[in-house]
Amino acid sequence: MKHKFIAKRYWKDQSTAMGQSDVLAKSFDDVINLSLGDPDLITHELIIDKAFADAKAGHTKYTDFRGDPELRQEIVKFYKEEYNMEVADEEVFVSTSACMGMYLALEAILDDGDEVIIQAPYFTPYPQQVELARGIPVELPTYEEEDFQISTERMESLITERTKALVINSPSNPTGNCLTMETMEKIAAIAEKYDLVVIADDIYTAFSYQNPFVPFASLPGMRERTIILNSFSKNFTMTGWRLGNIIAPDYIIKTIQQINENMVFTAPSVSQRAGIYALRHRKEIQPDMVEEYRKRMFYAAERINQIPKLSVLYPPKGAFYLFVNIKKTGLSSVEASDMILREAHVLTLPGNAFGACGEGYVRIACTCGVDVLKEAFDRIEKALS
Repeated sequence: MKHKFIAKRYWKDQSTAMGQSDVLAKSFDDVINLSLGDPDLITHELIIDKAFADAKAGHTKYTDFRGDPELRQEIVKFYKEEYNMEVADEEVFVSTSACMGMYLALEAILDDGDEVIIQAPYFTPYPQQVELARGIPVELPTYEEEDFQISTERMESLITERTKALVINSPSNPTGNCLTMETMEKIAAIAEKYDLVVIADDIYTAFSYQNPFVPFASLPGMRERTIILNSFSKNFTMTGWRLGNIIAPDYIIKTIQQINENMVFTAPSVSQRAGIYALRHRKEIQPDMVEEYRKRMFYAAERINQIPKLSVLYPPKGAFYLFVNIKKTGLSSVEASDMILREAHVLTLPGNAFGACGEGYVRIACTCGVDVLKEAFDRIEKALS
């Protein structure tokens, strides 16, 4: 919006498809919203009850500046138990969401004009987060015919003397792709060759359907150059609690803490207590939730591949998104998403919202039950016929 009281860098409209989806969802009374990754499931009752009890007991104040020590201890324990990774307490920072964590990480490592290579299709906020930290985003396209794997040859061709970091996301939003060990090992070699920082956005680690999740930081030589971003939003259906954490070398964590003290001071204390119980009881909380999303993903993928002119990679690999190929419709991503909304009253997101290489796709979030998904695909199939 152009106005004398608005900073000129915001005069150009920078709203995202995700931000606009809330308005579009109100277009019709019977819209089925498959646009945002906000699960229909609520936070597990155990987490809510224990966090509420802690709030009643007085955990309503600022916590330690790096996060509740008890939560940091649980994060350290989690990495040891799940991945046999030794993480020091000084390498852990509790953030007010992983989105804030990404900004803090970028702000900590980037000098003005540094370039950040971003795995695309990407989580929509990445480029602007880089720009907010005065960096330059560089899109690294991946393609369906290559299983959305990162081509290290393509990656290497984008590296310049100003390249500082690479952002990876696996399992991926929006494609649902998981990077293979072979791909990650090649990325690690390139990162070492060019002395790059790798920011691993590890948001959907519980949703890896074919192979167990392997942290990029666990690869030989990668701990000292990797910043891990974690979130409780998706792995524990805690989107509204706004809780995440960062694992990085201690000197980066110290810098992040200094930046955060001038922004939100500490993450919400009650949310941090909830995070403790989420991690501590994950083995009783997560299995049913993950199985529910697996069921939805496989059902949705099968239905999509039965609809003429639509297709999606099968079987699903991870996360709870499907990146649906709509090229045979002859419509652009925006046109297809708009048509599906107008004709089927189903809200999706156009693929080009996730980068230029997302053109020709729409993203579907399987955040509704199978019965609702069935109705959505019945409507879409009718609209396309």
